[in-house]
Amino acid sequence: MTTPPPRPSELSTRIRTHTCGELRAEHVGQRVSLGGWVHNRRDLGGLVFVDVRDHYGITQIVARPGLDPDPAHVPKETVVRVAGEVVARSADTVNADLPTGQVELLAESIEILGPASPLPFGVFPEEAAPEETRLRYRFLDLRRSRMHRNIVLRSKVIASIRARMQGEGFLDMQTPTLTASSPEGARDFLVPSRVHPGQFYALPQAPQQFKQLLMASGFDRYFQIAPCYRDEDARADRSPGEFYQLDLEMSFAAQDDVFEVVERVFHGLFTEFRPDRETTAPPWPRIPFAEAMEQFGTDKPDLRNPLRMRDATPLVGGAGIRAFADSHVAAMRVRAEGALSRAQLDRFDAHARELGAAGLAWFVVQEDGSLRGPLARHMAAELHTSLVSAFDAEPDDALLMIADPDRTRAQRLLGLLRDHVGDTLGLLGEGYRFCWVVDFPMYEIDEESGELEFSHNPFSMPQGELHALDTLDPLDIKAWQYDVVCNGYELSSGAVRNHRPDIMYRAFEIVGYLPQDVDERFGALGRAFKLGAPPHAGIAPGIDRIVMLLADEPNIREVIAFPMNQRAQDLMMGAPAPVSPRQLRELHLELDVKGAPAPRPAARDDPPVAGP
Repeated sequence: MTTPPPRPSELSTRIRTHTCGELRAEHVGQRVSLGGWVHNRRDLGGLVFVDVRDHYGITQIVARPGLDPDPAHVPKETVVRVAGEVVARSADTVNADLPTGQVELLAESIEILGPASPLPFGVFPEEAAPEETRLRYRFLDLRRSRMHRNIVLRSKVIASIRARMQGEGFLDMQTPTLTASSPEGARDFLVPSRVHPGQFYALPQAPQQFKQLLMASGFDRYFQIAPCYRDEDARADRSPGEFYQLDLEMSFAAQDDVFEVVERVFHGLFTEFRPDRETTAPPWPRIPFAEAMEQFGTDKPDLRNPLRMRDATPLVGGAGIRAFADSHVAAMRVRAEGALSRAQLDRFDAHARELGAAGLAWFVVQEDGSLRGPLARHMAAELHTSLVSAFDAEPDDALLMIADPDRTRAQRLLGLLRDHVGDTLGLLGEGYRFCWVVDFPMYEIDEESGELEFSHNPFSMPQGELHALDTLDPLDIKAWQYDVVCNGYELSSGAVRNHRPDIMYRAFEIVGYLPQDVDERFGALGRAFKLGAPPHAGIAPGIDRIVMLLADEPNIREVIAFPMNQRAQDLMMGAPAPVSPRQLRELHLELDVKGAPAPRPAARDDPPVAGP
């Protein structure tokens, strides 16, 4: 429906009658008022053209001489109100790239609403700026089209997720953000209590216990877009401090029930926002953890990469080659356009050494089926033949091998090289390739302490339940744990939960917890399970990583409105920061930290400091 032209009195009482992305040919002849930022300006002598931008788009303003202020001298990013008449552009000046490109606003008045000082970096054109500067002036950075588009995308993705989850019968529920410290696998952020001296709350690493308690409370399907807090280091795909996840839990559910819901929601979500790309249709491939390590060298496989690994130890371990002696050998076949050059292979060898490998053993298949390479002459002809056959290799194919006394290390090193080779040679396919990694080990040996610990979530149900805990070597026990992986990124971890007190006590006993320890740390869960809890399962996909993938951004900070830097600092707000002596006293705290900054100076209403 065409918007009626505003009356003259309306132009004087309203800041804007239309947005900067709204005007079209049907508005020609109307007197309107716009509000926005000066995006760009062009002084052509007799006329000044000013692009004014708001959240919705850009409109071109035409200003004749005599306006006050002179738009030719209004700094970029100044906030203005422009009133005037909508006129049609001539055929040769229509801008087909703009939705408003058929019209322009002939300015009758310009009013400065928010003057702009000199900018630390350009919004248009989008000048490169150090990340520290961008984060310090994040409000300015967010005006840039790419960043603005990313945050809008994030909002729309979350809205779509909510609608899809409600369509699946889930209730949107909220859980506390001040709770008790719990061993979730990372360091807690602690909040001192004013009314309970010496005691602390913790910000939740995840709503894990609360969502299980909701299932024990009789709610069948729960979800929330949950804030989570972990005191851990930053990475490209992980923001320090705070992050958000789609947290969900289902009662009377097994692994397949969770998979079906997540596959429907994610396939619909990614198809909705990236119809230009293929998304893996349900059911997604399920890859056991052990198989993922052997074939990809990681539990986060990028299935766009066609390269596959295998254990070559049985083939080359007894060949008498010193590089392979007393080692596990992970290997892969590389098939590219033509044979890899010696220079390329040497660069791959150098990269493998940078990763921590002792070196890269490489072989190239020749026309006669034999192998060439630094180690080829030390191998019997029969081994050449068996390797070519085992890897289904053809002439010009390369076989790359990494040996290490530790099998897992050999796999991980070749897995990292696999990613590098696939990217370097342009082998990665298009689209979003999803899979489930399943059958994770329940326990593992901590590399630093050498002690047994839970490998993933301590609340997971072991496969085989109590019988497995009582009869198997802990390192042989698998858990009903699963990860969602897309294009090499872990989007989520989940599990079928341990809802039986006897199984929970035994699972924790194996890693050194006494029943009283479990009751002290997880008393609410234990009490709930003793009063009748249903089998339940859940998962928690990361919102930030989902949006990062949909936006094609390499760094998670590009899809978060106000992220911290890699040192967990909020440069814009100046956090973390010292607090006043009065605040410390109220919390019954004293600082005794070497190198700690001095407390914030006392405010006017702070009483004099009289001692601890």
